[in-house]
Amino acid sequence: MGMGRSLAIALVGLNGHVIEVEADIGQTLPNFILLGLPDASLSEARERIRSAAQNSGIPLSRRKITVNLVPASLPKKGSGFDLAIVMAALDAAGDVRGTGRTVFIAELGLDGRLRPVRGILPAVIAGLAAGHAEFVVAKANLAEAQLVKGAEVRGYECLAEVAVDFGADPNDLPALDREWVSGPDPDGNAQRQRHAQESVDLAEVAGQPIARLALEIAAAGGHHLMMVGPPGSGKTMLAERLPGLLPDLNDAESMEVTAIHSLEHSASNLVALIHRPPYERPHHSASTAAIIGGGSGIPRPGAASRAHRGVLFLDEAPEFDKRVLDALRQPLESGELVLHRSAGTAAYPARFQLILAANPCPCGKATGKGLHCECTPMARRRYFGRLSGPLLDRVDIQLQVNKVQLSQLADTEPRESSAQVAERVKLARAVAGERLKPWGLVHNADLTGRILRGPLRLGGHDTALLDKAMGVGVLSARGYDRVLRLAWTVADLQGLERPGSDEVGLALTLRQRGEGL
Repeated sequence: MGMGRSLAIALVGLNGHVIEVEADIGQTLPNFILLGLPDASLSEARERIRSAAQNSGIPLSRRKITVNLVPASLPKKGSGFDLAIVMAALDAAGDVRGTGRTVFIAELGLDGRLRPVRGILPAVIAGLAAGHAEFVVAKANLAEAQLVKGAEVRGYECLAEVAVDFGADPNDLPALDREWVSGPDPDGNAQRQRHAQESVDLAEVAGQPIARLALEIAAAGGHHLMMVGPPGSGKTMLAERLPGLLPDLNDAESMEVTAIHSLEHSASNLVALIHRPPYERPHHSASTAAIIGGGSGIPRPGAASRAHRGVLFLDEAPEFDKRVLDALRQPLESGELVLHRSAGTAAYPARFQLILAANPCPCGKATGKGLHCECTPMARRRYFGRLSGPLLDRVDIQLQVNKVQLSQLADTEPRESSAQVAERVKLARAVAGERLKPWGLVHNADLTGRILRGPLRLGGHDTALLDKAMGVGVLSARGYDRVLRLAWTVADLQGLERPGSDEVGLALTLRQRGEGL
């Protein structure tokens, strides 16, 4: 009897911390003590572990077992520590050996089966970054864990299999099925998952030439977009087709996005890296925690983080709670959400494209002369009052979408497909990326005022209309910069070296809900 050790991972947001699991078997009356700030689900591991070990044919010692999770000051949460705790206890009893260099991540069933847990991908990434290359997970998590290059991952069905591979005598254990399913090759082309939204095509959108142009500009520059128009004008159709215009994520972005979604998947749903930009469309009744993230204990990611590197679409935006909408201002500026709770602080990336859609009034009939609108002026002001000025100031394109005419609906002329537009978007992004490389930026939407008024400063003739708009109070300083960002994207799509007065004028018009087009 003595000390046993193993390794586990504690996740705080996307950040993982290597936990050393120490087990000691004393000479006193039977007891099982778990130290190191475990939460309720982890405290219950004592009973799960005893039953799992007993039913696997390797019962724990009947003496006092003390397990310490180091560092003891870091809160531990979840059932993913089960396997590491039982392996440390078996190591202390001499039933297994060589567990001190391996990271164990799995939940135990009472019958000894290994069950999958959430967050395997960020956990393996953190363990590998800390210098630990050997991992043991449940078979259902194996494919996801193997997505991390350089990690030596083994997947098992039950505790008895793990014990045998770490030195337990197989003659003392029940008959085992020693085969396990290896995960698919993460480098294979079959791994590329195509997002469900790509089944829709921009060619299906009838009419709306200005809205189509605005969607293309938004995709090329990474700009946020708001569409205001009557019901049935195609706002939702346009928003659903934006992900199909965006290029694939690179390897680093794919790993980042997949790690976020790993926290939301409890089984083997993730068998490949996510290479397509994600698309999130929460209902307008969603709470702040659902959109921004939250929950008890360590906060979990919300829709804004799940839309990282993709699109967050808020349909019927004025129907969302005003506090939810205003909470989006932080990630729109910083691309990150930092959530503070009493149990700890979690930071999640949230660099998404925000698409807002709204009716012109609560009844949706305030178009044209608005003769059929039943809303009072106060109702209209209250409706749009939920969209605060500071939030709208961060939305680059604010477009008025009009009703589709019968002639446009019946038009049989072929329209451009998503693939055709996506090709132009890809070329425009490549041009912008090369120009922005000296400042470490990727999209025109990332340009700062210092760069726009410095190295990329336009001539006074080119910005005359923009200067006049700011002079009469139509634009704020932030809005001025955002029009310049749009102008650069328009120039990139047209193959111009830099924007002129026409491109600035178009950008200003797109900023003002399409008035004058």
